Amino acid sequence: MPQLFFILQVVFYLLGAGVGFLFSKRGSTARYLIHFLAIVGSGTGIVYSLGVLISGRSFTFQTLPLLPMGIASFECDLLSAFFVFVISFLSFACSIYALGYTQEYEHKRSVAFLGFFYNIFLLSMILVVMVRHAFYFLVFWELMSLASYFLVIYEHEKPEARKAGFLYFVMTHIGTAFIMFAFLLLFVNSGSFSFDVFHLKAASLSPVWKNLVFIFALIGFGTKAGMIPLHIWLPEAHPQAPSHVSALMSGVMIKTAIYALLRVIFGFLGNIPSWWGSLILSLGILSVLLGILYALMEHDLKKLLAFSSIENIGVIFLGMGMALVFVSAKNGSLASFALIAALYHVLNHAAFKGLLFLGAGSVLSRTHTRNMEQLGGLIKKMPFTAGSFLIGSLAISALPPFNGFVSEWMTFLSLLSGIQSDKIGMRFFAPVLAAILGLAGALVAMCFVKAMGVTFLGMPRSSEASNAQEVPLSMKVGKAILSSSCLLFALLAPWLVRLLGHVAKEVLSLELEFPSLRPLGLLTDPLELGRFSPWLVFLGFFVVLIGLIFVVRFSLGKATFRIGPSWDCGTPGLLPRMQYSATGYSKPIRRIFSFLYQPTRRVEIEDEGHEILRTAKRFESRIHPLFEEILYRPVLKLILTLSRKVRRIQTGHIQLYLSYIFVTLILLLVYVRMSR
Repeated sequence: MPQLFFILQVVFYLLGAGVGFLFSKRGSTARYLIHFLAIVGSGTGIVYSLGVLISGRSFTFQTLPLLPMGIASFECDLLSAFFVFVISFLSFACSIYALGYTQEYEHKRSVAFLGFFYNIFLLSMILVVMVRHAFYFLVFWELMSLASYFLVIYEHEKPEARKAGFLYFVMTHIGTAFIMFAFLLLFVNSGSFSFDVFHLKAASLSPVWKNLVFIFALIGFGTKAGMIPLHIWLPEAHPQAPSHVSALMSGVMIKTAIYALLRVIFGFLGNIPSWWGSLILSLGILSVLLGILYALMEHDLKKLLAFSSIENIGVIFLGMGMALVFVSAKNGSLASFALIAALYHVLNHAAFKGLLFLGAGSVLSRTHTRNMEQLGGLIKKMPFTAGSFLIGSLAISALPPFNGFVSEWMTFLSLLSGIQSDKIGMRFFAPVLAAILGLAGALVAMCFVKAMGVTFLGMPRSSEASNAQEVPLSMKVGKAILSSSCLLFALLAPWLVRLLGHVAKEVLSLELEFPSLRPLGLLTDPLELGRFSPWLVFLGFFVVLIGLIFVVRFSLGKATFRIGPSWDCGTPGLLPRMQYSATGYSKPIRRIFSFLYQPTRRVEIEDEGHEILRTAKRFESRIHPLFEEILYRPVLKLILTLSRKVRRIQTGHIQLYLSYIFVTLILLLVYVRMSR
């Protein structure tokens, strides 16, 4: 039965990809059919993935031996089932949302084009986490990259979309090249492209080759994940795609890299050196801190969310890194707890980041701007969107009783558990990382106070914000699903931790015992450094809320309150320019971390020949992209210099080109002769 649902999911996505062209002249019909089939396909994925996760029974599916590299084998084990569920769950909500969101595209550009690449994108992500053959993995990986590239440049008339698409195209193919090198090394060792053979031959890999495969895989998949310093494409590409696609790219596409890293490291490489964990921890904390620091400086709402995804990938990397550290130390229970924390955050981030991107898309569809400096006052115009964005902001800020708190709390305890390491450096390093994670958590809260406050509170800063209206029902339903999941995934934490424990047990190949559910849903770590019950926290919040409502409504009474104008310090009236701006809000952080941002300011003053008679004053401030200027610009300059020199051999004379071929042939013959 699960195989049937898997086949149906593939069929529904393929039908969704093609149906738009059949009804291309009837825009509304095409739009509804495209996304209805995507909804049904995602629903089937939820059904069979949950079946595998709950039952613990995996299934396999093989194609006919008609493909170039023979049979393509697919398997849905516990790890694959978890990622299929995450992908299908978020795509289900985003496809419902897209029914209303894509309406504005009907008479502007091809909905069939959007539907084709949207469904292919969803299909390719599912196949990436199911396939068990390196060649076909690369085929589906490339299909996922190309489909998402065309979605990024969907509004190709915008120069920034074309620029972001080009950068994404280049970076993702650099990453794919490193993935190919890793698979080729595994092929040379095993003589096969099968994942099962990679696993069986893992013990025969030499330490040098094992380290090379790890480094190549980390660079290749780290590029797709948006890990700093390989992140430069992510904050450019994600904001340019349609908002429901942005939600999928940030919420699940970058997580396919997490899946692949787990598969390669724990499945194909055997014994794990301790320095692997230290390296991933270092990259993780770098991504956490710099990701949120750059997010704080952004005024583009979707770009802020994209930088925030880098921070959350860093949190996942911290859990993975601690799992590697504990595996190398032969401590299975702590390794399992750390990996559960990482997997739990994969799920939670998909929910709240998807919700935030859908909220930003709602704002964009009604105001046609992503610049927070032109927004404000939307809580009165779009109350449902404001409420759902607030829930997403609370969840991503790791505030109880929402899901982000649970997984970050578990990650925090995993880092503190580093005091049990047999390495003196790790005993010091891990608690320091926990402290930095705590600092980053405070910065995340500050970032989303800015995003929520500047966008939805105060007075409208533009006519577009003043005239905004609430979004259609389908867009509300998509956000409602994700909003409720932010609370539900926290309340279900005791069961989800046990479920993810079985996934971790399969990934780590360890025999682990899981305690029965504790009273009141109490969660704790193996060292019992902390305890937390999401049920008690929710109950406490509920009781306090009911108590406040009772006091306000029945004890104080209506006569105690009256509505009046805001205090304006004696001025004739408050104006939008008088309220806090996004720039003003983030200025203290910009000054504190000026060594990182290296801000530049430009002030233009117009006057009538005297300083007192100023008629206009313009202020502009920007920060320098550190990694672009230090790392990427020198590399680009070197490539361009070498290209100019190589270009000299292109004379346009066919005789010279024939001589190149002749010399190459002679050198090859000499090489073959000498190698015998």
